[in-house]
Amino acid sequence: MLRLTLRQLDILEAVARCGSFSRASEELHLTQPAVSMQIKQLEASLGLPLFEQIGKRIHLTQAGRETLGTSRAVNRELANLEHALGDLQGLKGGALTVSVVSSASYLGARLIAAFRQIHPDVRVSLNAVNRETLLRHLSENSIDVALMGRPPEGHDLQAQPFMDNPLVVIASPSHPLAEMHDIPLQRLAEEPFVGREQGSGTRSAVEKFFDENDLTLKVAMEMNKNEAIKQAVEAGLGVGVVSLHGELAKRSLCILDVQGFPLLRQWYLVQRQGKRLSAAAQAFARFVLNEAARIAHVDVAG
Repeated sequence: MLRLTLRQLDILEAVARCGSFSRASEELHLTQPAVSMQIKQLEASLGLPLFEQIGKRIHLTQAGRETLGTSRAVNRELANLEHALGDLQGLKGGALTVSVVSSASYLGARLIAAFRQIHPDVRVSLNAVNRETLLRHLSENSIDVALMGRPPEGHDLQAQPFMDNPLVVIASPSHPLAEMHDIPLQRLAEEPFVGREQGSGTRSAVEKFFDENDLTLKVAMEMNKNEAIKQAVEAGLGVGVVSLHGELAKRSLCILDVQGFPLLRQWYLVQRQGKRLSAAAQAFARFVLNEAARIAHVDVAG
């Protein structure tokens, strides 16, 4: 019979994710020898090596990949048990973990605030991350639900659209285009563009739109946070494209009247396929699907 602990499986997950014992030890707040010892004990129990050194990084062996897959399955079942027990307790004292793409961080915070006005006893953890990290959270089953643009196919995800996500072009009020109307897309393409990193949903949508019009973005700067894009645009470093739901009213920014904009995308409520949601997560999902558009409309109108 295999003798292993949940702690060993958690450490295996961290080492696999970080690609090194030292980075995993920092993440887990353990010493590197303690992490190495736990992995050695786990390998001794299984009778096979779990990692191999290739260059400067360590990689999972076939046995390591099999063990990691089983570890994640165990964690999913434990999460289901936690949610089932939470259902018996009801919403009072329940917990909710949500990840949102950083372009939806303002919207996510507003939704959580409104949800907790109705359910003040629910403990909420909100993570604003990039798209790649959010997909990893879903894959690892470390969150209940996510708010994002359309998720990619083939990730065993269940996605429900809950409202429009208009993408608008922003500039400094002193920008030469700020007073113009019906700006041709060709004219916009001449301006330096301050945008998100490659792979972000917003960047992909904008590049696709420009490609469809046989134009190329003149990328001057790349940022991994929408707040940084707004600051750069405010400083006059170029134009940008952000969600209309991204808290623009209090900034020294203007929305340009560009042909073809706003680009209409969708926000999605996403969870793992077949995931059993806790009572708190079910209540939040219903709240988002029914109330998000109203709350966002109030914010934009205000």
